[in-house]
Amino acid sequence: MSSTVHTTARRSPEAVNRLIFRRIMPLLIGAYVLAFLDRTNIGMAKDRLEIDLGISAAAYGIGAGLFFLTYALSEVPSNLIMHKVGARFWIMRIMITWGLISAAMALVNGEWSFYVLRMLLGIAEAGLFPGVMYFLTQWFVVKDRAKANGMFLLGVSIANIVGAPLGGLLLTMDGVGGLHGWQWMFVIEGLPSCLLAFAVWKFLPNRPTESTFLTRDEAEDLESRIVAEERQGAAAAGNSKLRHVLKDKQILLVIGIYFTHQIAVYALSFFLPSIIGSYGKLSPVQIGLLTAVPWIFSAAGAMLLPRLATNGARSRTIATAAMVGIVAGFALGAVGGPVLGMVGFCLAAFNFFALQPILFTYPATRLTGAALAGGLAFVNTIGLFGGFLGPYVMGMTEDLTGSKLSGLWFIVALCAVGAVLTRSLKRGAEAPAREAQQ
Repeated sequence: MSSTVHTTARRSPEAVNRLIFRRIMPLLIGAYVLAFLDRTNIGMAKDRLEIDLGISAAAYGIGAGLFFLTYALSEVPSNLIMHKVGARFWIMRIMITWGLISAAMALVNGEWSFYVLRMLLGIAEAGLFPGVMYFLTQWFVVKDRAKANGMFLLGVSIANIVGAPLGGLLLTMDGVGGLHGWQWMFVIEGLPSCLLAFAVWKFLPNRPTESTFLTRDEAEDLESRIVAEERQGAAAAGNSKLRHVLKDKQILLVIGIYFTHQIAVYALSFFLPSIIGSYGKLSPVQIGLLTAVPWIFSAAGAMLLPRLATNGARSRTIATAAMVGIVAGFALGAVGGPVLGMVGFCLAAFNFFALQPILFTYPATRLTGAALAGGLAFVNTIGLFGGFLGPYVMGMTEDLTGSKLSGLWFIVALCAVGAVLTRSLKRGAEAPAREAQQ
């Protein structure tokens, strides 16, 4: 990247913050749109894989979840590498490899090839989400991070809003060129990631002092304020190394809450098209359009609520309310039928990304440097085992009971536990101060 620009006028921190949002967030959101599209598009292909290849609901659930096992195991190494080589290069590498493997899903011919490619996709994409969470800590002070995290997570909502109808449309290409519609879907949705990777390399600076849109003074002032916050929080929490994550009760608490949250997110991502398909005789395009509706509400939640989490007390209150909303939404989805059930799924989705951006602000108030990079990856690593468990339980219970909704009660129970845990969340220096008073 070229050196920072020099001008005589110095903008206010608020103006600098708005400029950074405009310059880096659209590219990051675009990357996550493609990432989430490529990891969850099998939801649209579920029923066709069963018909064309004989992959059962249980096997589908295992394959959907295996992505998260290899993804999780590769997260910490990936983030530590990114800390050394920089975000530009590493995010570009991640995007190229996952795009190629996602397109290769068109080659699936049975359960084992399905499992292998899902595991390879997990390894390829590992590090993107925690890598961006770490990257954003280099650009935003604590009070602005929940908003930045929430904007990034818009990528999930956009991917599902666009991806479900697009996937339904691509499934109608069945027979074109001798390929199934789901094969066309994997190829057409996988390759754009490779193209966007080069835009990341060209336009994404690693840190403020490498940017071309901030003055030297603005960049150095921002970096100094961020470093001061990180050091203060890490010192107050007593954390200076990655191994300290394992003894920090607050970070372990975040992991537990995030685990229950991820069970809910990915159960809905992978099984909602199939649930909607059970409501009546619907075409793939109709199923895709209806699948997109809850994710419109998730986008609204990501935009409206995280920006309000400007301090510890507000963050805790919003996190609790969001988990309660997820519990209520899935319970209504389990008993409400087509109309009230969709209302329930919309309620749950509205709260998905009100909560997740807030959770990832906590480690950044308690860690710094390489410990922060590894710590964020560790939180995501353990939490993402929920991404394996949710689809697995949904698929297993569907096979056992014949009902596509039976697994929702398992999610309701675990998310209720997560809601209780949110009441104990504390940020950085807040935790020692409160504990001393108890």
